[in-house]
Amino acid sequence: MSSIDIWEFRSTSGQVPGTDLVDFHVEATDGPIGKVDKHSDEVGSQYLVVDTGPWIFGKHVLLPAGTVVRVDQEDKRIYVDRTKDEIKNGPEFDKDKHQDADAGSREAYGSYYGPFYGGLTF
Repeated sequence: MSSIDIWEFRSTSGQVPGTDLVDFHVEATDGPIGKVDKHSDEVGSQYLVVDTGPWIFGKHVLLPAGTVVRVDQEDKRIYVDRTKDEIKNGPEFDKDKHQDADAGSREAYGSYYGPFYGGLTF
């Protein structure tokens, strides 16, 4: 398996740079996890912040863009290749503390998600 840069959308995802993904529904491999609250299109630091609503008690989770398999622009759905449990067990994201993926949080997310994709990328 080749390594995937977790901080970049895959070229096969269908994500069009500049598209506003806020309010798109996010689907894990085993069901819905919430809606996009914020996202970054910045080269080398692309990610989604997902409001999980009641699923994990109104928490927000950060998903590096490399987790995105497909963006369905028409249905406003984003499909990721992680399960609900894998997402729930990832590093905590406090949207009041972190406005975006700073160096410290990038390292935590890289350490957690990187091994799923063949390496560590901060």
